[in-house]
Amino acid sequence: MRALVYLGPGKKDLRDVPKPKLDAPTDAIVKVTRTTICGTDLHILKGDVATCQPGRVLGHEGVGVVESVGPGVATFKPGDRVLISCISACGRCDACRKGMYSHCATGGWILGNSIDGTQAEFVRIPHADTSLHRIPAGADEEALVMLSDILPTGFECGVQNGKVAPGSTVAIVGSGPIGLAALLTAQFYSPSEIIMIDLDDNRLEVAKSFGATQLVNSADGHAAEAVKKLTAGRGVDTAIEAVGIPATFNLCEDIVAAGGTIANIGVHGVKVDLHLERLWSQNVTITTRLVDTVSTPMLLKTVQSKKLDPKRLITHRFRLDDIVDAYATFGNAASTKALKVMIEV
Repeated sequence: MRALVYLGPGKKDLRDVPKPKLDAPTDAIVKVTRTTICGTDLHILKGDVATCQPGRVLGHEGVGVVESVGPGVATFKPGDRVLISCISACGRCDACRKGMYSHCATGGWILGNSIDGTQAEFVRIPHADTSLHRIPAGADEEALVMLSDILPTGFECGVQNGKVAPGSTVAIVGSGPIGLAALLTAQFYSPSEIIMIDLDDNRLEVAKSFGATQLVNSADGHAAEAVKKLTAGRGVDTAIEAVGIPATFNLCEDIVAAGGTIANIGVHGVKVDLHLERLWSQNVTITTRLVDTVSTPMLLKTVQSKKLDPKRLITHRFRLDDIVDAYATFGNAASTKALKVMIEV
């Protein structure tokens, strides 16, 4: 089968690899119909994710059709259309019983990381009963690909961890796909202000069309002052970091109000300074999280009821044969104006 293979930092290739086989009774083999590229894949290519070794098929998002299941799979059968969760969960270990599927003893974020992923014609899904979601009849598969990862990530790691509440003020640092996913789902809670911060005016204009109330271009180095001015000098109740570099986390430290929350989403590959000399007395909460995808069933319902339209995040479409071009487009978003790229398999 054809698959996109990681070959070490900065290297990848679309090549023929063996088709996956059932390895455990609880596995399913899924024929992938659509997948996409995540910012985390770019972090892997930068060498930021040590658990992903050369030779790995990348990708942890997608939808498809079940081709075969192990004898221990009770919920799905061949022919079922399914949404693939970026997190594999056994549902039985101590972490899963706490709802921390990302820390599953035999799962977690393994797809496209420690086992082969979804940027391929077929993928093996461990713990299929608790790691796949049935696609409702008539659902838009492209929209549902956004529910594999970015929508639950923005919601759980940003909005929920950030304690967004009615009437609160929120700043989201980074208007890429994850930041925009946080913007879309933050509106569930009716905050009074959602301030989007980015270097890219195009992405800020997209954020405005998605519901941002204020825009701040941080290119001049004065974003913190701009946010303070917008909040009468107080800062924001919730600062969501959605990039994964020291400068953006430091900005969150600069703009969070006393009693506020910094919710980190970004994947950090280098150390970040924590300025406790300023924050120690400010009653500030700092949260970190890897998405658990516990919110996926709820998000499925909001998409089905048309309360949420994640398809708006898709800007470009490619075939699997052109996935290397898709990476180039996604990785050069400043010039291509890419958000999410859809890859049809």
